[in-house]
Amino acid sequence: MNNGGGHMEGMAPPAPATQRRRMMMHMTFFWGKDTEILFDGWPGRDHLGMYLLALAVIFSVAVAVEWFSHCSVLKEKRPAAGLLQTLMYSLRIGLAYLVMLAIMSFNGGVFVVAVAGHAVGFFFFGSRAFRKQTADSDLPPVNCC
Repeated sequence: MNNGGGHMEGMAPPAPATQRRRMMMHMTFFWGKDTEILFDGWPGRDHLGMYLLALAVIFSVAVAVEWFSHCSVLKEKRPAAGLLQTLMYSLRIGLAYLVMLAIMSFNGGVFVVAVAGHAVGFFFFGSRAFRKQTADSDLPPVNCC
């Protein structure tokens, strides 16, 4: 099985250390555009435009989470409406988890835009500034208590 070269038959030898991409995973907040958010290699190193796009996507997803948290489009109480409500709830929770996972990159910019996205979304969809008095949300609120 071992052909004397330090690796198994049929397996390629490991790449030299100079060829391996070294991406350190941060465990504390840091600032900078050289990070990975959600997917391997995204937004990439030394790509300011892609980093700004990633921040815009995270901001938009956070706003969407707040919209789903406070939207009220269902008026009827039928099983089909219950199914749609369940699908909306699942989408909201999935998007909220994506924002949480993005924040786990420990990038300061990601954290700031996620909080800003939630704040802007709440301002437009949840605060009294734009709320109609009779509108209730189709989904239960996201509570931490």
